[in-house]
Amino acid sequence: MTHPFTPTYGPVPPGPLAGPLQLLPVNAEVMAVHTATGAHVGSLKKIGGVWKFKAMGYDAAGHMGPGHGPLTDQHNMAFAAPDAAEVSARLLGALASGSGASA
Repeated sequence: MTHPFTPTYGPVPPGPLAGPLQLLPVNAEVMAVHTATGAHVGSLKKIGGVWKFKAMGYDAAGHMGPGHGPLTDQHNMAFAAPDAAEVSARLLGALASGSGASA
């Protein structure tokens, strides 16, 4: 499967995240979440029938930190389905408005 970007796994540069967010299937219950430029910012995981966003961030050495990164405040945001348009709108909208997972 080809994508309009190259997935990258490392620190996200400061500044606004490039949207829309993209979902890449990992398996039947996990979707990787990437910015439009390819930066990995988290995953959607199906837990108990609910898709939950799991934020991911990377330190300067490239080590991944679950629950970190530019979408930390949206960690555990729930979704009914892995719909890329809804995931992008809600995660980036919450980031812009300053509201987190409880939104």
